[in-house]
Amino acid sequence: MTESNLITHINSRDNAFVKNLRRLSHDSTAYRKQRQVWLEGDHLCRAALARHLQPTIAIFSESFWPLAQAEWARSALKITVLSDVLFADISALESPAAMGFVMDLPTAPTVQTGVASVILDRVQDAGNVGSILRSAAAFGFKQIIALKGTAALWSPKVLRAGMGAHFGLHLVEAAELVDLDALAVPLIVTSSHQGHLLQKTELAMPCAWVLGHEGQGVRAELMARAAVSVRIGQPGGEESLNVAAAAAICLHASAIQGG
Repeated sequence: MTESNLITHINSRDNAFVKNLRRLSHDSTAYRKQRQVWLEGDHLCRAALARHLQPTIAIFSESFWPLAQAEWARSALKITVLSDVLFADISALESPAAMGFVMDLPTAPTVQTGVASVILDRVQDAGNVGSILRSAAAFGFKQIIALKGTAALWSPKVLRAGMGAHFGLHLVEAAELVDLDALAVPLIVTSSHQGHLLQKTELAMPCAWVLGHEGQGVRAELMARAAVSVRIGQPGGEESLNVAAAAAICLHASAIQGG
């Protein structure tokens, strides 16, 4: 390992930094212990910079670094260059992206009052969670409250599925039902089989949409808290929509009425 002008070159798999990076890349909850997240690929990195977030370390593969210097050399105070073999080893992608950022995890936030929100009740698929975050960001819902049992919001898979939406949202993880008391906005629950048809329902804004477990739906305790329950009409006859698709429809409906 050599250092020059805050640029560190690493070739050893046994390097402690590399071991930590591998954990961040492959372990969905390692960020909670390390208090850092790994953003792999230029899309996520650009999304973070667009929100004026400062990476702790920018990391590049050895072959990409000569091409990256003009655009990325000033993106972080510390630059680490990994051998191509080492970068491929730490990457969780089939085709390693050749660059990434390590960023400090935001201090654990609390629920904000009066904010248009999405409550995730044990939504477990990382792709669904990431897609819901994208819809929330697109339709003006600024807060995501993930109740315990929901997929880890800052896991690598959710980050990739979120496509940068994380950086414009207030994210609350591992919340309890009692934490929802601070919201002070009406809760709207979704159901496959009961409730008012979405297109015929007057939707309050701001509000908090509650989206439930892929198989079990919204738990009874949250149903009891809801101001209204809605369902999406499905004239095609399918039993239910994917939770991420349902979220996009519901959040869009709120945005249209509130706009």
